[in-house]
This record gives sequence, structure tokens and C-alpha cells, in this order.
Amino acid sequence: MKQWGTCLAVLGVLLALAGPAPVASAAGRPGAVVVDAVKLAATVEAIDKDKRTVTVKGPGGRSVTLKVDNAVKNFDQIQVGDKVTAQYLEATAIFVRKAGGPPQASGAAAVELAPKGEKPAAFTVETTEITATVENINYDLRLVTLRGPAGNARTLKVSPRVERLREVNVGDELVIRYTEALAISVLKPAP
Repeated sequence: MKQWGTCLAVLGVLLALAGPAPVASAAGRPGAVVVDAVKLAATVEAIDKDKRTVTVKGPGGRSVTLKVDNAVKNFDQIQVGDKVTAQYLEATAIFVRKAGGPPQASGAAAVELAPKGEKPAAFTVETTEITATVENINYDLRLVTLRGPAGNARTLKVSPRVERLREVNVGDELVIRYTEALAISVLKPAP
């Protein structure tokens, strides 16, 4: 789970960036969502079963050797020539809501693996949510001071591209929801 300081650093970068997409949030309050997705495809070139490593070659001809964790089932099913696909999604949602309690941090994770005997595949998703209380706002300088769940405060500069800042009030909660998802699978090459 991400720590409060890391989430605030991510928030600071997002608030400073030029393009978070405005979204409607609770009761029409200001908010933004930033999503990044990557899809990769590679071919298995070599396998070292003793070291649990797989060397894969991507479409650009670059090869990389990856250590495969013991938690990955069906490692013995991987063969040279197999196709590996991976999709990675990272999303951060930030929205403002009226205060409803003390700041908090929570997280959830899920993992699903391929059944024994099939080619390796896995899907993981992890979501972290942190709320912080708005303690101070300088609308002219576009500075917001937030107090997190551990009681620490941090002042962040808000980009001029973030709209509706004047709708945020001292005492409101800023909710930061960060989600990472990874799907990876090994497929037999087409005949």
C-alpha cells in the first residue's frame, strides 16, 4: 500500500501537471482522473528453470531477462517461442467532498492466477485510498494545505489548469484513489 507521503507526492505532481481531466464527483464537487495504460507483447527466447528466469524479446528487438517469482504457478509450462502479453493500467482519481470524518488511508488488493497445468497467467489489482482534510487555501497563490491520516500537513501548489479551485473550502476532504492493475499471460505460438 502506498504511504501518505508518496500519495501526496503523486497528488502534487498531478495538481502541477497541465492536463488532469475534470470529472463530476460527489455532489458536483471538483475532481480529476488521470489514466495511463501500456500494452506489451514479447516472445520467450530462453528459460533457465533452475534460476527461474525467462528472457523475452519485444517487437523492437530488445531482449530482457526477468526473474519469475515463486508465487507464479505453472512456470514449467513456459516454452521457448511462447508469446507473452502484458497490460498495465494506472489510474488516479482526485475529488473533493464535504467533510465526513477524520482523514484515513485504506487499501485493497486482488490476485488471480491460472489453474495448475495451464500456461502461466495472472491478474493483479491494487487500490489505495487516502483522504486528507483541507486546512488552508490561498486562492490567489493557488496553495492548498492538507492534513493527512497520520496528522502531518503539507502545502501543495495547484496548477492554474485545475479548474473550480474556489469551490474548495477549508474543512473539505480531498480524496485520492490510486489504482494499479496488471494482466500478464503466456500463450502458445500460433501454428
